[in-house]
Amino acid sequence: MTYIVTERCTSNRYTDCVADCPVDCFYELQDPHMLIINPDECIDCDACVPLCPVNAIYPEAEVPDEHEEWVEKNAADLCTDDNRITETVGSLDGALDIEAVKKKEEEKYGSALADPSSAAH
Repeated sequence: MTYIVTERCTSNRYTDCVADCPVDCFYELQDPHMLIINPDECIDCDACVPLCPVNAIYPEAEVPDEHEEWVEKNAADLCTDDNRITETVGSLDGALDIEAVKKKEEEKYGSALADPSSAAH
């Protein structure tokens, strides 16, 4: 099992999760602008999950059905030395907080999705 960064990260790109990753398995994408986890490098330590301000990181087994497509979007072939991120750099301008993310999900899916079981919020 690995961890999956989901739609909640898009256009937010908080990087709190990067600071405690013992294997530096986070990568930054530009389109959509977000982070992903290299599934070949992730050691399933769970250190990143409670650090994400928008609860965007799920254990693969807990990814909500609505976010299932994000399993494939966290693909090793999208991860290169050029887009590896190893330090916290802050969020994007206009990044949403968890309440705004959940409101967006309610509008899109009819209700807010369940948070990962080890989320801090």
